[in-house]
Amino acid sequence: MPTIDLTGKAAVVTGSGRGLGLAYAHALAARGASVVVNDIDEAVAEQAVKSIAEAGGTAVAEVVPVGSAEAADRLVSRAVEEFGRLDVLVTNAGILRDKVLWKMTDEDFDAVLTTHLRATFTCARAAAVRMREQGEGGTLVLVGSPAGQRGNFGQTNYAAAKAGIAAMARTWSMELARTDITVNAIVPVAATAMTETIPAFAPYVEALKNGEPLPDFLRKGEGFGTPEDCAALVPFLASDAARGITGQCVGIGGDKVTLWSHPQEIRAAYADGGWTSEALADAWPTSVGAEPQTVGIPAPRIPEA
Repeated sequence: MPTIDLTGKAAVVTGSGRGLGLAYAHALAARGASVVVNDIDEAVAEQAVKSIAEAGGTAVAEVVPVGSAEAADRLVSRAVEEFGRLDVLVTNAGILRDKVLWKMTDEDFDAVLTTHLRATFTCARAAAVRMREQGEGGTLVLVGSPAGQRGNFGQTNYAAAKAGIAAMARTWSMELARTDITVNAIVPVAATAMTETIPAFAPYVEALKNGEPLPDFLRKGEGFGTPEDCAALVPFLASDAARGITGQCVGIGGDKVTLWSHPQEIRAAYADGGWTSEALADAWPTSVGAEPQTVGIPAPRIPEA
């Protein structure tokens, strides 16, 4: 089994003051990487740095809301100033503004797209410029979501942003291949402030807070666990063991790791000379439309008591 050692590498993890981001930062530091912790709350960021230091790691805080090019440049510059380089970027920062389509405001839409999609773009661009200058490769880990893979009720903005992030991972993996910079999207599922609002998960998340372990049907069947269960994927993707992995969407949660498929054509039909509307209506039920694709994140399968 290979040893995952990130000694000498420097990483930036956006939105890493708490939750999944903090778990990623801890996991990177535990493997030897020096980490720039990012959050919009100075006290939270400094506490995260303190917890990493107490665990034997190295970290500094950079307090700035992500989204703008200026914020991205600040994060990259901080890594270079403190550690002399940048090897790993994890774009984890995110917010929610959930509403159904007819109630979602422009502000709700723009805020989520700025924090998730635009910030992923600006931070990745700044990191890629630095990594290309260094000429030693690097790793971009973009944080996606099942909502971006399948859609989710009430999450127009969030699902669109996460779908865009998956598409950017595929695109950038091609653009950065010659410079040995790998780009992958991860799709974590964990007990966080976001998922504890899901009624099926809520009692189990509450029990977890009280020190009770999650049952196997969640950890294995649903791939649902703690933020720490998701964290191991980040140091792996940043390591030499994963240099050949790029352009992928990798799911992780609980005891389960998965590879998500990329969208592809699954059925085709043909009409000599092209299709008319009437011909489509006639052929659809028995040809390409015979097995329509499902939408939405499948509901958790909770065993009956």
